[in-house]
Amino acid sequence: MRSFLLAIASITSLAVTMQPAVSTAQAADPAASTVQDLNAGLLRTMRAGGTAPSRAKVIAPVLDRTFDLALMTRLAVGPEWVKQSPADQQALVDAFKRMTIAEYARNFDSFSGETFDVSPKVESRGGDKVVRTVLKVPKGAPVSIAYRLRQSGGGWRIIDVFYMNAVSQIATRRSDFGTVLQKGGARALVTRMNAIAAKGGS
Repeated sequence: MRSFLLAIASITSLAVTMQPAVSTAQAADPAASTVQDLNAGLLRTMRAGGTAPSRAKVIAPVLDRTFDLALMTRLAVGPEWVKQSPADQQALVDAFKRMTIAEYARNFDSFSGETFDVSPKVESRGGDKVVRTVLKVPKGAPVSIAYRLRQSGGGWRIIDVFYMNAVSQIATRRSDFGTVLQKGGARALVTRMNAIAAKGGS
């Protein structure tokens, strides 16, 4: 858990402010249910402890059903996405998935009584929805996390994560990915994500 808090601290300088909410809905909204499913999975992962690979087995199916990893990959790659071949696009999605699972397995590594509070209001952003949560850490400052969700495959799935309600994970990745793509193309980016996944899975 400590590694997750350190990860948050390291990216707050890259904050991308979210736009004001347009409207709100009750927490019974299915988008909130998706986030509650994720939170429950994160708590199970922390309680599981053990090694990063063993925690990855716990969190992987949760991320598969709560995140739209294919869309997140496309958004993170940005305009360069349409320039990639179908094979390279699939390779990028696969690498992004491995990286995401490994990062969550690494960051949510132990349980010390943490809890999640989900806001009773679900905000609408055009066709998307935003669900805000607070991770409460015993003897530590609470961490605000917001999720942007979009309807996909008959349900609501996460397409972006905003740490401290301001730092867009997708925007941060797009900046990093763009540099790698310009220098080495899709293969270089796949290699980079695989390296991050390997580090997270150690």
